[in-house]
Amino acid sequence: MFMLNVIRKLLLALLLTTPLAALAANSELTWYGHAAFKLTTPSGKVLLIDPWITNPANKNGKEDLAKITKADLILLTHGHGDHIGDSVALAKATGAKLVSTFDLGKAMAQYGGYPAEQTGMGTMGNFGGELTLLDGEVKIAFVPAVHSSTVAEAEGAKHIHDGGNPGGFLITVKNGPAIYHTGDTDVFGDMALISQFHKVDVMLATIGGHFTMGPERAAKAVKLVNPGMVIPMHFGTFPILTGTPQALEKAVKAEGSKAKVKAMNIGETIKL
Repeated sequence: MFMLNVIRKLLLALLLTTPLAALAANSELTWYGHAAFKLTTPSGKVLLIDPWITNPANKNGKEDLAKITKADLILLTHGHGDHIGDSVALAKATGAKLVSTFDLGKAMAQYGGYPAEQTGMGTMGNFGGELTLLDGEVKIAFVPAVHSSTVAEAEGAKHIHDGGNPGGFLITVKNGPAIYHTGDTDVFGDMALISQFHKVDVMLATIGGHFTMGPERAAKAVKLVNPGMVIPMHFGTFPILTGTPQALEKAVKAEGSKAKVKAMNIGETIKL
């Protein structure tokens, strides 16, 4: 009986000293196809990343878009239309603030139709910088990418404008996972530095090829970043994006990486 009382007191002390966020639900990650993800934090904050919800690979795109009635932040890796996607409509519907590089944010407000009052210095940064947002629950670091970036005018898309440099994000959730969204990129050697600043739990890696790295080059990126899990993205949306999760898994094993390859289904939500 004495030992039982001791154990009860220890458990009570643990509960009283554990942050509430740690006792809350896990973070959740939803994939909508292409490079579009929704991250829900333990406290219920919602981050949308490159939210092209209505992409051709998502048969339920219109329904999924209509269901998104809450978003706190919209993260854009670069200015191409397949990554800006439905961000403007979502911003207007939810009031979500834009997280992007300074140049992309200014271009989105001036040419892309994003509400200017939902952009600003508080949520815009640049490579090497890190933002602490949502009452400290989320940190977002800007990571370079090897690609390009332009913004088309919202009306008619007759002209395109400079969208700054492309990038990715390292998103760290308090009492939760660290997620690296590569954006559109090729593998580059400085990816090895990312895990020196923070261990990456989940890497969202583009694998389609043609415009970005394919499975073999993505596998080398995985080895450099050394995540616990890699989720392939940006493949199969169009016929020219020929990379497959199966090819990535084979290449990751060939590289000797211990990262688990998790191929998500479009519309699937996983707990992290």
